[in-house]
Parts: sequence; structure tokens; C-alpha cells
Amino acid sequence: MTNTNLEMVNGASAVYSKVSVTTSARLHMGFFDLNGNLGRRFGSIGVSLQAPETSLLATPAKSISVQGPVSERATKIAEQLMQSMALDSGVHIQMAEAIPEHSGLGSGTQLAVAIGMAISRLYGLNLTVKDIAVLTQRGMRSGVGLGTFLHGGLIVDGGRASNSKVPPVIAHADFPEDWPILLIFDQSHQGVHGAQEIAAFKELTEFPAESSAILCRHVLMQALPAIAEGDLKSFGKAIQALQTLTGDYFAPAQGGARYTSTLVANVLSQLQQTGVDCFGQSSWGPTGFAVFENQTQAEILLQELKAKFSREASLKFVLTKANNQPSQLEVS
Repeated sequence: MTNTNLEMVNGASAVYSKVSVTTSARLHMGFFDLNGNLGRRFGSIGVSLQAPETSLLATPAKSISVQGPVSERATKIAEQLMQSMALDSGVHIQMAEAIPEHSGLGSGTQLAVAIGMAISRLYGLNLTVKDIAVLTQRGMRSGVGLGTFLHGGLIVDGGRASNSKVPPVIAHADFPEDWPILLIFDQSHQGVHGAQEIAAFKELTEFPAESSAILCRHVLMQALPAIAEGDLKSFGKAIQALQTLTGDYFAPAQGGARYTSTLVANVLSQLQQTGVDCFGQSSWGPTGFAVFENQTQAEILLQELKAKFSREASLKFVLTKANNQPSQLEVS
């Protein structure tokens, strides 16, 4: 991407009359090298989901306007991108669906990249997901959301070096779609985000190198082989290692607990008691997740949870599956 290319399209007519983009939420299951003394920091693993989704339709316009859910946030992103791309044209965005904000499901990254790709395609800019991430300051720590936008499935990113623009995807695999995934929402809470998130990383103590070494081993020698062999029990053990060490490390920024939401923590505890192997909190939460062996087990346990926590009005359960497809972009 160069200034010359941007100048060539500055003020030019749109290439297409409309562009639609649909992308889905992702689970961020944990970081594995928060120490970073080898020159790369963070590194993370996560998986794309079939629901919830962010879906929008973009059309050329003389000014910037957005209708639908998260319109205020989407407007700011569109304004930032149009200015960064040096375009004096506009765009109208109709938001059909949006991933819940600050829930730990990657809403900000998916929204920014979806809008960026829509504007780029609309005006023939040929920007990449990486270009858009840099322009909108997404992927500052985790590359999972960028990877799921491009590929779907299970993503492992290699963390950031001092000169990394975004964390590179170093592993990608299909996630078994016959493993149902339960999302546990606490609608009365929001996860750490924005300035609070930046401050948290600055205030936390140094992560032990020994712990990072253990977690890297869990990812490389347990989580990835388990996905290749369809072994949920082993995959769950790896995720539990990440959730335990990183969750306890982030506890000071989460009210002193491994999980942001007490309600979600209670649900996860109940699932653990029933023998569920893979569960945890996505990113800063408050959304929790659990992965089941099959649909029958998922539906039985979901009904049990609904009965047990029926008085907790802020709790919401969504049963979904992994999404092994990249984001969908259509033009006309």
C-alpha cells in the first residue's frame, strides 16, 4: 500500500454498487507466551464460531452514514478508514447483525476488518486484512481474529516481535464441527477493553518464563495434535492449562478472579463437575465457553444448566459450532 496508489483512487467513482460482508465471532482460548524473552510476546490460540455474526452491506455515498446495530462504533471506524485511505468519497453502511460488544468474542476486530474490506472492495483499493488491521490498530496483541476472518477454523498466532505489524498466523486447522460449543453470556458485565486493557498489561507483573515454556508445549504437543486426531479430552487439557495459568495471571485486572463474571464462573464450575473437559473464558470475558463431544451431550447439559440457573436473568446460553469457512464477501 503506497501513497501513490491511494492518490490514484482519491475521489474516483466506486468500482461496485454494493459490497456485503459477513464474518463471525471467535473464541480466544488463551495466550501461551506472555513472557516474551525470546523476542516474541503473546502468541494465542482460538477458534472461529458459526454464531454470533457481524453482517453489513456497504454502498457508495457522498458522505459517511451507518444504520443498524453498533452504528456509532461503525461510523467511527468508517471515518478513520476513509481518512487513512485519503478518500474524499463516502460510504453508507447498513448493519444487519453485530457480535455483542466487549464480550470477549472479537467484536471490534471483526467489525473493523469487515468495514475496511467493504470500503476497499467498493473503491478498488485492494487492501489486505493486514493493511486494514494496521490502519485501525487491530491485532495489537492477538492475531486470532484476523486469522479467523481470513481462514475460519482453529488459529494459532506467533505473537509479536518488535517489528511485527500484526501477529502472524503460524497454524490453521479445521475444528471438528461435530463438537458443539456452548457460549455462556453474562449480559450484566463487560470484559476489560480499551484504555483499561492497555493499563492492565502495563500494570501486571512479569509472566514467568517457565510458565510460558509449559504453555508452548501444551499448544504444540497437545492442543494441535489433539485437533488432528479428534481427541477432545486432550485438547481440553491443553486449554485448561492455558486458562489456569493465564487466567490467574490476569486475575488482578479481573476483580481478583480467574473469570470476570461470577455467574459465568459458577456455570463453568457446574460443567466441570459433570465431567466436561474443555471450558473457559474467551479473552477478557465475560463470555464463557464449553466444548462437548456430541450434540446429545450438549443438549442434555444445556437443559440442566437452564434449570439450575433459571433465576439468573442476566445469563444467556447459545449453542453453536465451529466455523471452518473464511468470512464471506460478495460484490455487485
